[in-house]
Amino acid sequence: MASWDERFRAGEYPTDPDPSPVLKAHIDETDGGRALDIACGTGRNAVFLAEQGYEVDALDQSKEGLRITESNAASRGVDDRVDLIQADATTFEYPEDRYDVVTISFYRLLDRLSDLKAALRSDGLFFYQHHLRSDPPATVGPGTDRHRFGANELLRACLDLTVLYYEESSERREGELSATVELVGRNSHGDAQSYPETR
Repeated sequence: MASWDERFRAGEYPTDPDPSPVLKAHIDETDGGRALDIACGTGRNAVFLAEQGYEVDALDQSKEGLRITESNAASRGVDDRVDLIQADATTFEYPEDRYDVVTISFYRLLDRLSDLKAALRSDGLFFYQHHLRSDPPATVGPGTDRHRFGANELLRACLDLTVLYYEESSERREGELSATVELVGRNSHGDAQSYPETR
């Protein structure tokens, strides 16, 4: 894990980034409670959730990333609502039926997806954001396609949730191409569901 610690320490990633706009737009779909932010990095989503009143478990394998998360939470006055968990997301034992919100950003964890869904309470919100394979190949994110999602791969894996939002998109900034997917799903079932109103 030294390489990620070194990257965070060297400032390769923003130390106080904004939370995902998609997560912000859908957080009103839940009524608060407990949240889990997997691969929290420097805490952009974990701190935001704590600011919304959630008790947040912020999980990352990087000690340095968690240190920055803790500092960001303290500077926003919500460190009492953020519990840091240094653990490997691929082997962590996720508790069942515990969280009202589960988020994961830019970390491929599809082989544990059933465990993440089981960690959600009924009507709990699931947010996933990750890099995509693309043509032409994206230059932002993993160096190989092995760690990226294929087209509609995440959507197919989450069809047992009520999908509230799904988008695959690309963006070019300063000559760098980024291709990402974002999904918001709710742990609810049945032919008739409630959906966010278009604003």
